Amino acid sequence: MTTRVLAIGIEPGNADYSAFPQLTPELVRNYIDAQLLRLRDLGYEVTSCLIDLDAAAEAAVTVALREENFDCILIGAGLREPRERLLLFEKVLNLVHRLAPDAAICFNTTPADTAEAVQRWVDA
Repeated sequence: MTTRVLAIGIEPGNADYSAFPQLTPELVRNYIDAQLLRLRDLGYEVTSCLIDLDAAAEAAVTVALREENFDCILIGAGLREPRERLLLFEKVLNLVHRLAPDAAICFNTTPADTAEAVQRWVDA
């Protein structure tokens, strides 16, 4: 049986890079794409859920969680920082808790360590 992973993150074009001037939307998207490919190469079935920073975010996460059953939910670092996103982070975390109660939850620290975050909690 294939391990199914949902990767939730901020749409790179909507992120605030003022604290990380070395990052650009294109660079972050490349990191995300590379990590999703890496997870697939490791044997995981991965669904990406990149969200906006508005009310549509909750709806997008809800749809993704209701469409499939996941073994692991990765929540990207961009949802936990900056502090202004705390409410959105809490909403996403509570949706995951409510709609995927059996899934492991993990967090990456950058767009480049997604595979390691997933591997901490599930085997391919």
